[in-house]
Amino acid sequence: MHGLVLFDIDATLLKTNGAGVAAMESAGKELFGDRFSARGIDFAGSLDSILLRQMLLACGVGATSEIERNFRAVYARHLEDRLGTQAGARALDGAIELVGRVRSSGTLAAGLLTGNFEETGWLKLRACGFDPAWFTVCAWGNDSPHDPPDREHLPPVAMGRFRRVHGVPIEPSRVTIIGDTIHDVRCARANGCRCIGVATGRYSMQELRDAGADHAVPDLGATSDILGMIVSVPSGRRGLS
Repeated sequence: MHGLVLFDIDATLLKTNGAGVAAMESAGKELFGDRFSARGIDFAGSLDSILLRQMLLACGVGATSEIERNFRAVYARHLEDRLGTQAGARALDGAIELVGRVRSSGTLAAGLLTGNFEETGWLKLRACGFDPAWFTVCAWGNDSPHDPPDREHLPPVAMGRFRRVHGVPIEPSRVTIIGDTIHDVRCARANGCRCIGVATGRYSMQELRDAGADHAVPDLGATSDILGMIVSVPSGRRGLS
């Protein structure tokens, strides 16, 4: 493998019609009562572990590893229920095709870099038609080795897993992160990775470019063009061929 493509999940590969936020809030209310709320919390580009801490703080509960572990189990149950009954969860245009093109390229590995907890991330992907086997390298929102966690900690986690899976190290310049927020862009730039911003979430193409994305696209529909961006040679960088 000559390159690694790391996809964000929410608003990049798929949308769940609010099932994730609603399930997280429902899980918190089950565990901590009606004072637990997602109101006023900025979810875009954040890590689930950080979101949980913010919601716990707002309702006067201190975060512990046991509380997070219990919350994750209840959240997964609520999310699975909602994804099974709530209409609207779907893969975004071109997303499944692009992952397939990356996998069939012969030179690229497909992976994930996301703020989701692992178990609930997989639930969203399966509900929207993505096979977990398609992604050989994953860095989840609960994978930061530091406290407090940060999205910028995740690219090194993914690169370390690439080495274990594929048996060779990978240079940051051969890693492309595809995401819909400026936080995806910033975590790529902080680690010397490339980034394609996709304007299917809150941020416009111009905002993603201004944050430092190598490329910005309106969506993932133009799969051939995006694949060309992944293997192209930006100024001052090495290509992926």
